[in-house]
Amino acid sequence: MLSFTTLPAHSFEIFGWSPFGSSDEEEEGEAVPDPTPYEAELSTTNGGEELSKDLKSASLLIQQQDKPPSGEAGLIARALSDRERLVAKLYADGRYGGTVDISLAGIPLETALEQSDLPDTRPVKVSILVNPGPEFTFGKVTISSNGGDLSTDPSFWGLEPGELAASGKILTAENRIVSVLRGRGYPKAKIAERRITADHSVNKLDVALVADAGPQARFGTVSVSGTEVTDPNFVIQQAMLPQGGIYSPEDIARARRRLNELGIFSSIRFVEGDIAGPDGTLPIMIEVSERKRHVIGAGASWSSIEGFGVEAYWRRRNLFGRGELLSVEGSIGRIGTESLENQEYSARIAFEKPGVFGPLTSFSTSLGARQENPDAYKSRSITFDAYLNRQFSEQLKGRAGAEVFYANEEDAFGNDDYLLVGLPADLTFDNRDDKLNPSKGVFAALFAEPAYDTLNSNAMGFMKGTVSSYYALDEAKRFILAGKASAGSILAPSVEAVPASRRFIAGGGGSIRGYAYRNVGPRVDGEVVGGRSLVELSGEVRIRMTETIGVVGFVDAGNAYEDSIPDFSESLKVGVGAGLRYFTPIGPLRIDAAVPLDPGPNDPDFALYVGLSQAF
Repeated sequence: MLSFTTLPAHSFEIFGWSPFGSSDEEEEGEAVPDPTPYEAELSTTNGGEELSKDLKSASLLIQQQDKPPSGEAGLIARALSDRERLVAKLYADGRYGGTVDISLAGIPLETALEQSDLPDTRPVKVSILVNPGPEFTFGKVTISSNGGDLSTDPSFWGLEPGELAASGKILTAENRIVSVLRGRGYPKAKIAERRITADHSVNKLDVALVADAGPQARFGTVSVSGTEVTDPNFVIQQAMLPQGGIYSPEDIARARRRLNELGIFSSIRFVEGDIAGPDGTLPIMIEVSERKRHVIGAGASWSSIEGFGVEAYWRRRNLFGRGELLSVEGSIGRIGTESLENQEYSARIAFEKPGVFGPLTSFSTSLGARQENPDAYKSRSITFDAYLNRQFSEQLKGRAGAEVFYANEEDAFGNDDYLLVGLPADLTFDNRDDKLNPSKGVFAALFAEPAYDTLNSNAMGFMKGTVSSYYALDEAKRFILAGKASAGSILAPSVEAVPASRRFIAGGGGSIRGYAYRNVGPRVDGEVVGGRSLVELSGEVRIRMTETIGVVGFVDAGNAYEDSIPDFSESLKVGVGAGLRYFTPIGPLRIDAAVPLDPGPNDPDFALYVGLSQAF
């Protein structure tokens, strides 16, 4: 029977990759002085092919043969480190009776370490012989804590007696114990003692874990360091750590997210001080590093129908030292499909100030001008808006404000001017795991705006809702089903009373792929004029073939209708297609090809789309 006791500081020497010997040798660097080439072979006495493969993957001697160490001492150091790693790998597989024997040029590692001299033959022959030994199962497992009222049931912590005694399970249990104690307000919680006994006569591993909760703490004073332009009081305000409240890692995680969302810091670190005073107050230091204040960016897209589109922006972060953001944006669309004067243009200047009525509320305003020129109409417009934005929770946010919209538009009804004054509001729920490439979660958005056209004395109301959802069919998230549904309605005296650019018209890359951009909807004299209601549906099957390549099959359907309520007696327009995805660090590059099943006037036989991120 073998028994040993370890303290937390040594946990990775027994139950993980050992740091022993892993120094300059294992890091890439410039030319190594006195390189010592070697040839390594690893063999196992039993344990199966899969275990042998895993051991070779864990072995530095095997994996780094093309990186000779410095001198014989470097080779010996690498071998010592390798032995620790291989023993740790055996422990990870629940094998506590295994042995690892390494010889260098036929000399056992211990002998080579004593004499520090190897024969001159190069490359040095390195032999690694692993006897994995039997698999151990958990025997007696006890969990206890000095404070904190922890569960003593081993199965609660994943240490079920009779199950495979993998070392990773013990580390996971320890991390969970500490996490639970910290979550109950004990920031200094730790594993005070780990006692492990391996009984080789019955291949059982007895485990005793003793936790020390330490004192319960309350949030104390919050201070800030590292700011250059930012007002430290603003950082404290946005962090929203509840001074005097029971310590909670979740409060710190939420504070970190709120500060990250400001976009003004490149790094954020919360440093916990010492617990002091009769109330057990814990001071918190927020260490930040500010990002560059000026940002310039650009993007591009292309489809065979809409041509090229380019956009660029300039941003000034932290304008007055309290997270303010000033943006100037511009874009040009339909390049290559229209003459210069008929291309689509937009320009916008926007300002946002966080923390106007508390940390969760911000103010934003913008002034924009644009020219739109789809086949259905030509619109020149100017928009001014102002919003109060509110973050209700991590997933739910909303905004409400006022808007002034002027447009001069030409369409099948003629040339008209509109001046709308409206009160827009929207609500967004988003719990997707990845905004650019989601595999689970839901995105839902609801928009509503009552408006009045002061030039034509018409009242109207705009409403639209969108929801998309994602479901992974396997744990590796290589097979994903994605669906999206949108519906909208405009309450207005007639279609003509609504500005053409605000009417519902379907078709194009963000709508029904395969059809011409904004070319699906009610027509007058053969020309699309748009409608007062809309329905759009999309479904995709996303398959990740490799780490960088994926394929997609999709179906889009939808239509726009003349009345404010969709007339489902009219059939939906359907487009089908397939796409290729190239996964990059900033999101998937998307290439889609689509075919319209019921093409109308000006619709193509097929369409290609290129962009960044998934279609939805």
